[in-house]
Amino acid sequence: MIAELHGMARWGLCGVLFGLLRLGSACPVSCSCSASRVSCIDQDPGIEDFPMLVPESDMENITDMNLRDNNLPTLSWMATRNANMSTLLLSGNPLQCACENIWIKVWLDDSEREGLQCLQGGGKAVALSGLTLPSCEHPLVEVNPMVVTQMAGSEATVICNVSGAPDPELSWSLNSSEHPPLITDYEVNQMELQSVLTLSGLSPDDNGRELTCSAENIVGHKDASVILNILFPPSIVQLNQPVKNQKWCIPFTVTGNPKPELCWYHDGMPLEEHQYIRTEIHDITDTEYHGCLQLDIPTHIHNGVYTLVANNEFGEDSENVSAHFMLMPDLDHSGTGSSSVISNDDDSASPLHHVSNGNNTPSSSEMGPDAVIIGMTKIPVIENPQYFRNPGSLLKSDTFVQHIKRHNILLKRELGEGAFGKVFLAECYNLSPDQEKILVAVKTLKEASESGRADFHREAELLTNLQHDHIVKFYGVCVESDPLIMVFEYMKHGDLNKFLRAHGPDAVLMADGQQALMVELTQPQMLHIAQQIAAGMVYLASQHFVHRDLATRNCLVGENLLVKIGDFGMSRDVYSTDYYRVGGHTMLPIRWMPPESIMYRRFTTESDVWSLGVVLWEIFTYGKQPWYQLSNNEVIECITQGRVLQRPRSCPKEVYDLMLGCWQREPYMRLNIKEIHNLLQSLAKASPVYLDILG
Repeated sequence: MIAELHGMARWGLCGVLFGLLRLGSACPVSCSCSASRVSCIDQDPGIEDFPMLVPESDMENITDMNLRDNNLPTLSWMATRNANMSTLLLSGNPLQCACENIWIKVWLDDSEREGLQCLQGGGKAVALSGLTLPSCEHPLVEVNPMVVTQMAGSEATVICNVSGAPDPELSWSLNSSEHPPLITDYEVNQMELQSVLTLSGLSPDDNGRELTCSAENIVGHKDASVILNILFPPSIVQLNQPVKNQKWCIPFTVTGNPKPELCWYHDGMPLEEHQYIRTEIHDITDTEYHGCLQLDIPTHIHNGVYTLVANNEFGEDSENVSAHFMLMPDLDHSGTGSSSVISNDDDSASPLHHVSNGNNTPSSSEMGPDAVIIGMTKIPVIENPQYFRNPGSLLKSDTFVQHIKRHNILLKRELGEGAFGKVFLAECYNLSPDQEKILVAVKTLKEASESGRADFHREAELLTNLQHDHIVKFYGVCVESDPLIMVFEYMKHGDLNKFLRAHGPDAVLMADGQQALMVELTQPQMLHIAQQIAAGMVYLASQHFVHRDLATRNCLVGENLLVKIGDFGMSRDVYSTDYYRVGGHTMLPIRWMPPESIMYRRFTTESDVWSLGVVLWEIFTYGKQPWYQLSNNEVIECITQGRVLQRPRSCPKEVYDLMLGCWQREPYMRLNIKEIHNLLQSLAKASPVYLDILG
């Protein structure tokens, strides 16, 4: 906004300028007035006041004033008191060399005041920039103390000293439009150049307030402030019921100075905060902290009474609120619908299945009563029945299974025991034309019933036909006598989950009190691992097989970070918490399963894609259990309600976007397994990996 004033009487203009600060009378007869301009033709000496150009609150919008050629002898600084000016034009005015005009010299910069002159008593013009006058000094203000730090309810005294010539007028600004009225009682003892402010009964509501002492004379004005730092114990002003936006939030408002420390209790027990349950402060004022306890994925286990405790060195306060997030699940209900989605198939070993009824489509293989349970395999895949009728089926009638002589197998030590027998590290002779002996993993069949033997031979035929660089190699069987034996390649570094944990930031916790010497995996190495697993899954999908239990515990690590799908048959015992028991024997890896597999037992290539996304999450969390903070029942609720795992800290956005592509609720919307492999391959090539980390 520009205020222009032309052709005004000397005293009339002063009336206009002072009128900026107060409501004036109607526009004079000899002038024309608008919201930003007063123009007078006649120099009427009777004009003493003019209407206000703009309200005082709008003065800050005035940035330029053109007061040229207005016959002004003086111009008070008060005319521009609340303006936010960058330009003031004064040429052509007979400014007097008076104290009232000294502020102009201070305000204008060097270039602007060079040509500006004032008239001395004899009419001599001198440069305003060099003018000095006796008894004409800008006010100075000093308050002591500058910060009042006292307990609420106590008293404090602030002294304001001023100087300047002529003697400045002194005042306190205790109530302004920017703040509510001062709650604390106060008394002002005014002297000539000093004012004593006495505060009594300091109120916490006034904490952070700035009280201003002002001094002004005809030369100008000056301010100095004191800040109230009022100490008081915490008070929980409000603690409300949970509300759900994108996440759940228990809102609260807490006051206190110093800032209170906050802690929570759930049903009387201390609540441990982490990335999924944490206190968030959204807004801070001088006295209040507004925030909420944020719960990302609460379930029925989080229902209950929440207690907020706020404390600082001066006291403590607590409040309770009841929270209900989710109904208790009833998974054992025998009716229809989502509460009875888990049937009682006796598949506790998660074995390889062949669905023989032939009624399912290539993209939807449900496990039914015709499933043949194979007792040994730890590649628990399902071959689609539509392909068994094709000549190219993996399960060929003329499949040759290599038979290994028992005297060529030398057991070295037991590696562990699985659900169907023991697993040994062994040396096998005459297995490779290039080597006299090689290390192998030997799996024994504990019970060799007639049906068990049939399943054993069928599984051996199937495994013989699964040949890929990223599927654990099956060498053959030994059936000369009991126990029946399967021979697999030995993967030196064991299962991938244990390997990830041993090469992660928490490796020292797994070192049995000894310092961990393992090198932490890098992001390129994680991508290298991921693309190998994806390559193995592309192969299984191309052979019309569904894995059904893809997880890092079911992958193995060899030399030079070589990763293959398959394990030595012990993951169900070592990783029992990864499985959810339903009925007598059924064990489901629900943390890796998509909604349709949990609710309808539908296992497809698309459900394997979901599991692969979870495997990627495992890799980039160094082997953490998915949904580790939740029970199995809570995991079922979360997955069936559409929630997904959060992005790991070490995970690039591109990889997490890929995970989200695997976790689309509708199977047809998920990424294709080949797409996933190609994307991971591209990311891995962009980040060359140094493989020699294993020693």
